[in-house]
Amino acid sequence: MIPIRDSIPGEHFPTVTVSLILVNVVVFLVEWLIGPAIEPLINTFGVTPVRIMTEWSNPLVLLTLFTAMYLHAGWAHLIGNMIYLGVFGNNVEDRMGHGRFFLFYTLSGLAAWAAQIAAAPNSTLPGIGASGAIAGVLGAYLLLFPRASVEVVVPLPLLFTTFDLPALVVLGGWFLVQFLNGLMTISVVTQTGGVAWWAHIGGFVAGMVLMPLFRRKRRVSVSPYDVSELWRDGR
Repeated sequence: MIPIRDSIPGEHFPTVTVSLILVNVVVFLVEWLIGPAIEPLINTFGVTPVRIMTEWSNPLVLLTLFTAMYLHAGWAHLIGNMIYLGVFGNNVEDRMGHGRFFLFYTLSGLAAWAAQIAAAPNSTLPGIGASGAIAGVLGAYLLLFPRASVEVVVPLPLLFTTFDLPALVVLGGWFLVQFLNGLMTISVVTQTGGVAWWAHIGGFVAGMVLMPLFRRKRRVSVSPYDVSELWRDGR
């Protein structure tokens, strides 16, 4: 399932969300233009767990925890991540404000890498992608708008079917897939690499934990799908 829009109207222009999408696209275009020579760049700026564990005192190695969030392995990797960020990021940014949302996004990404490193501390394969940070956005969205409706596309052979599902189903189902795959691959992740399932899990959980700390305390209007006021009142 691919989400294409939700039922929550945005109240403000999502400056940070749009900026993040543009930066990720521009960085990927640079990667694409570099071509095969991109591999040394990925090795340098991607998160390699064993390097983090053994060279944690090196600021340049720690810097990869940030740079890796803006690198992608291919068009599908980039487009998939940006679709999720575009659909769910604007409303989370609305509830947090621009500056808080950017800090929240970054901290979620750092938590995601921490989870992936904990799951595969000896891995020599560099990890890249914004999906861990975006997973944090999904976790926050699920808590803020569990009653929202999300229109999804199901790509079937020769047919694209769209239908509406509750955010709880879409995002809860997404997390369940990540968690089950994480459990199945944890014993081999250091050997095979592939999808950073634990980064997705860690980012999602971090987003849920951090959301109450970053959500703005006062709002002028409340959507019937928005439960953020309940968080303010502690209910």
